[in-house]
Amino acid sequence: MSHYFTNDKNLVSNTKELVYKYSSFSFVFLSDNGVFSKKYIDYGSKLLLETYLSVEDKPLKVLDVGCGYGFIGAVISVVNNSYVDMIDINKRAVHLAKRNTKKLKGFTGNIFESDAYENVKDKYDVVITNPPIRVGKAKVLEILLESFSHMNDDGTLYFVIRKDQGALSIAKIIKENKCEIDVINKEKGYFIYKVKKIKF
Repeated sequence: MSHYFTNDKNLVSNTKELVYKYSSFSFVFLSDNGVFSKKYIDYGSKLLLETYLSVEDKPLKVLDVGCGYGFIGAVISVVNNSYVDMIDINKRAVHLAKRNTKKLKGFTGNIFESDAYENVKDKYDVVITNPPIRVGKAKVLEILLESFSHMNDDGTLYFVIRKDQGALSIAKIIKENKCEIDVINKEKGYFIYKVKKIKF
């Protein structure tokens, strides 16, 4: 069975247009077989994005981890005039994200393939992610906890996870790793977390 975090060369392409509106902005995203939430914009991603935009309104340097077809990173870049790099292990997702941002007025940033932070060289003000839960808890924790190695001083991690996917246990582990973690929104079982590293 093919998953959105794998690369299946034999998967037939079947692109679909997904429309999203935020404030006065309108976006059209191409989706396809073999990527996360191919038929509709994922509710958790939408809640994460809109919560982020409600608390961060200035231009920042952002890294979108597990970007899929580019929904979160593209909107943040355009709406907040931010520089956003987007990464995904899925080659088709990276290709779609590039297509979706190529003609998008106001987008600035780079999109490239990376297994977690393997190919990430820069430092960011914000790391944002809807982590790939199905890949397993160990990989999810790697994405969350290693994010701080790729942030500027006082950087912030934002992520979404459902309660029934282990939100509370993952939050506990993050807190035990010398982090200040807060629930800044929750809706329909989804928890939006804001995390900062505690400095000593």
